[in-house]
This record gives sequence, C-alpha cells and structure tokens, in this order.
Amino acid sequence: MNRLPYTLTILATCIISALLLTSPAPVGSQSELKAYTETIPGTEVTFDMVAIPGGTFTMGSPATEAGRKEDEGPQHEVKIAPFWMGKHEVTWDEYDRYAFGPKTLPKQPIDGPVVVTSPTPPYADESHGYGKGRQPVIAITWHAAVGYCRWLSEKTGKTYRLPTEAEWEYAARAGSKTPWSFGADGSKGGEYAWSSENSDAKPHPVGRKKPNPWGLHDIHGNVAEWCIDQFDPDYYQTLDLKKIALGPVKLPGEYRYSHVVRGGTWDDEIGKLRSATRRGSEGDWSLRDPQDPQSIWWHTEATMVGFRIVRPLNEQENLKDFRSKITRQSPN
Repeated sequence: MNRLPYTLTILATCIISALLLTSPAPVGSQSELKAYTETIPGTEVTFDMVAIPGGTFTMGSPATEAGRKEDEGPQHEVKIAPFWMGKHEVTWDEYDRYAFGPKTLPKQPIDGPVVVTSPTPPYADESHGYGKGRQPVIAITWHAAVGYCRWLSEKTGKTYRLPTEAEWEYAARAGSKTPWSFGADGSKGGEYAWSSENSDAKPHPVGRKKPNPWGLHDIHGNVAEWCIDQFDPDYYQTLDLKKIALGPVKLPGEYRYSHVVRGGTWDDEIGKLRSATRRGSEGDWSLRDPQDPQSIWWHTEATMVGFRIVRPLNEQENLKDFRSKITRQSPN
C-alpha cells in the first residue's frame, strides 16, 4: 500500500493547524476598538477618540415625538460598523494647525495647476469674537471640514473623516430610543447641552457638560456638526424599509449646498437638539461675504456650526479616499 499521499495529507494538516494557532487576530476586528489619544504630529496638540461599537439601531423619530419634522421619517433600521468618534467637537487648537500652518499641496503634474488644500485667509475674524483655544471651531464650510480631515489623515497615517449622518445619530443615541440620549425629559438638557436657554448667546469651550452614555461631550447643542452627507429631506423615503440599511450615506457632489449638520446649536431651544433632528446648510450662511465667487472655506454667518471627526475601523467601500468635489467655480 502506498502511504505517501496519506502521509503528505497529515503533514499539510499539521502545518495549516500550526499557522492558524500562531496567526494574529484578523486586522480590523472589533477587539481592536479601544479609546485613545492622538497627538497631531509636529505639535503638542492632542485630542481624544472614543470607541463606538458596531450595531443596529432605529434611525429617525416616531410620528409621536414632540417637535418632529417630516424629514425625520419614516423610521428605518440601520446597521453601523464599528468606528471611533471624537470625544469633543474639533477645537481651534486643532484646526489652526491646518488653517494657518504651512500650505499642503497634493502631488500634481509639473505643468498642472497648483491647488491649495488648506484654507485661504478669512475675510474677517474667524472666531467672531468668541475666542479660540478649546472653543469649538465655528463658521467653516463643509468643504473646509472635509479638507481638515484629509490633512489630519495625511499627518497621522490614519483615516479620519466626517461622520455619515447615520453614524452621527447612532453615536448620539448611544443605545437610547428617547428624543435625547439623556432621556425623554427635556428639562434635564441643561446638564448635557448648551442651548438658547443657558448659553448666554455664544458657544462654549468643549467638554464642560455631561457626556452621553458613550462618553461623547456636546453631542447635543454647543455647535451643530457637519456630516459627510448631502442633505435631502426625502432621503429616508428612498430606503427599502423591508431591509436593514448597511452604512447608508447620501454621497455629495460638486454643489456648495446643501450638506447635513446635526446636533443643534447654542442658539437653538432644547427641542431642536434631539438625536433625530436634521438640518441642511444654506446659502445665507455666507450672506455678508462680498467676494465673487464667495469663499469655499469660511462662512460669515454660520457661527453656530462646527464639526466632529470619526475614524472607521474598516472603511466602507464607497467612502475610501473620500474628498470634496467643491471648487471656487462650484454652483450653490
């Protein structure tokens, strides 16, 4: 009897088993998802990232929720992959390293046009008199927020970007099904959020209010936060309610408006700070900009808008190497 094939089979099985036992865990497994602090290379500026576990949730608000608008429905089931999210809104300490540091230029043909990938000088005081430091960034455009994320990704070697609208609401809810992550009683809002009721008509340094159950500060109020999505009030109606939506996102194009902002602001009443509240950017946010064309980096009126960043554990295919398509010639 020829035992050679049998012997080779046993040997191959042993080798494969040994490799499986000694191989590391798969790259991008949820076990890697732990909170961490990032230092912007070349600076002493740091920011904290909170681990957000993957899961499924009901996006949107029920028809019975007080203050609800039509664009918050119909409710639908969404599955979100694990990611990290900024513990706080991006501050001027962080953003200024991008906006006013050395200009960063992408690789381009020798005879090609030079495209500046960091902001042009602002028309007036970019902080609008509210100060900088740990104050949240305000009055920057969606294009500028996307640019910051690409710059930060290049600096750190990690993928940072704006959250999708679905990721934002999933993280804001933190497992809750109530209007706010802190419950159904809006009178408790002052403990968790800066709103028109307690803000003294201005934004405040990040992290001074209680966090939501997943450790995110100012997710309700202070400044509204850019999402990656184009704003479409009817978007939820385009989804198949019989299926769970997997990482849905409304990819934007070359138009300046409208893009999603979430979370409500220091200038809004508590009812507009609900987890499901949606809002789209508007041309009036640059009403006083006398330039023609108007700046694609700075808004003159949007002192209530900032942003928060995320880092996907494994990036979804349609967001890999995401970048803004907006140029100075882009229409509104």
